Amino acid sequence: MSYRTLLVDESEEWLHRSYNKTDWFWSIGLVVAAIVLFTINLGGLPLRDWDEGLVAQVAREIWQSPPDSLNWLFPSLWGEPYSNKPPLMHGLIAAAFSVIGVNEWAARLPGALLTALSVPLLYGIGREIFHHRSPAVFSAFVYLTFLPVVRQGRLAMLDGAILSFMLLMLWCVLLARRDRRFAVGIGIGLGLICLTKGVMVAVLMGAIAILFLLWDTPRLLTLPYLWLGIVIGGAPAVLWYVAQWLHYGPTFLNSNLVNQSLRRVWAPVENNGGYPWFYLLEVIKYSAPWLLFLPLGFRLTWFNRNLSWAKLVLVWSGVYFLSISVMVTKLPWYVLPLYPALALVTGAQLAMMWKRGLPVGAKYDPYSAYSPVWFGAFVLLAAAGWIGMLYFGMWSDTPEPDLQVVLASVGLTMTAAAVLVVRQNPQFIAVLLWGMYISLLLLMVSEHWIWELAESYPVRPVAAIVQQHTPPGTKIYTSYEYSRPSLNFYSDRQVIALSRRQLQQRWQKDLQPYFLLDEAATAALALDSSKVLETVQGWTLLTKDG
Repeated sequence: MSYRTLLVDESEEWLHRSYNKTDWFWSIGLVVAAIVLFTINLGGLPLRDWDEGLVAQVAREIWQSPPDSLNWLFPSLWGEPYSNKPPLMHGLIAAAFSVIGVNEWAARLPGALLTALSVPLLYGIGREIFHHRSPAVFSAFVYLTFLPVVRQGRLAMLDGAILSFMLLMLWCVLLARRDRRFAVGIGIGLGLICLTKGVMVAVLMGAIAILFLLWDTPRLLTLPYLWLGIVIGGAPAVLWYVAQWLHYGPTFLNSNLVNQSLRRVWAPVENNGGYPWFYLLEVIKYSAPWLLFLPLGFRLTWFNRNLSWAKLVLVWSGVYFLSISVMVTKLPWYVLPLYPALALVTGAQLAMMWKRGLPVGAKYDPYSAYSPVWFGAFVLLAAAGWIGMLYFGMWSDTPEPDLQVVLASVGLTMTAAAVLVVRQNPQFIAVLLWGMYISLLLLMVSEHWIWELAESYPVRPVAAIVQQHTPPGTKIYTSYEYSRPSLNFYSDRQVIALSRRQLQQRWQKDLQPYFLLDEAATAALALDSSKVLETVQGWTLLTKDG
């Protein structure tokens, strides 16, 4: 049986149009599973540096400002104009603050819900490009169990929303092939992307859609509904940019379009650089176990390159991956819009393998057998899970029971998958999907899903003493190596990092300075007439005595 007949049988296209109730069932089930995974324990950990602290602070200033101040239109960060990104997500978080209160749950909830919505949207895309349901279902579950998608989508950032808006736009591209009125949604999706991350990201996503249509359905580019949608979706974005230009003048265009957008192509903004293969390594590091199926998946995609699903995946993954790879600025979350395309590739390959597996009790056939490579890979992953469980329980100085449970779940999943592969049982795919979902759910319940928090001191206790002992609006100076936006947010003060020499100069210059110093800096500076306000977690807050 060929690749084509396994995935697409034109004589059975009526199946794609029929089972609407079943599609609704899958969509509702996927969105419920996604909401549970993306919202469980959402407020259990502090906000992360950098973007979470910045986004939450901008949102809080919108929430604190009276409506007639127009801070929702001209956002600020510590009273200064904030021109990095348009304020759509910041406004949604501010609305959550007004309903729920200022906390981690409210800060992360809008992005988490939007990212959860992207799961059924990907299923909808799969139902439009695959004429069988199984590749669409597999693709949606693979996407739901990609660790970077779940982790980054739960954070108070903009990238989870971009996933939903991008998938909405591409879904409308595919729906417009059957009903031209859906072309209006293409422009609306692009407009939402523009209001979330700026015009440059919208241009890149629009280029992917246009190139796909040129290859697959060029007639759609002339539809009046498409251009009507671009006008409707683009009007709010254009008006926002015009308002910023009228309010701030050319300074805004230089800051937003050049320094924060175009400059990322040729320079490492805020020293966030990397090699061209940076994102390839990101995918390799965090895509297990689905990484195992990507080589064959792309082989299958290339073999079917005359079909719509393969055209979409090739244009999507190729254009986006090349674009972010040539950019000099490198940030891990830039790769997120690539994962839905990888999920479609993996879903197509899993559908192939599902049909190639032997029914229970069937005679072993070496020509249809799963490769021994799968067995070896799952054994290695299982060993990593079991060894990790033992390490964090028996061999670690500080046992981590919750991490042990996560690793045990991974080990059990991979062990079961290895056994089923040996038996040529396609149920190993279902075991992988369910096991990865449970493992990620356990990780999100634990205290380790934002592992970057362990790279620095706990922020909440330190922020508490800063807020308690300093007047509102005061700037505090710290000996830490960099300024932490999360510390600024929790303390509701600006805590600015300075060198020891700069701290010494500031002590001599200011009448009432406030310093947040570690033990080494406290001893090295030996500040005269100092008064210790409080010490916590190795950090001392002090000021001048009298």
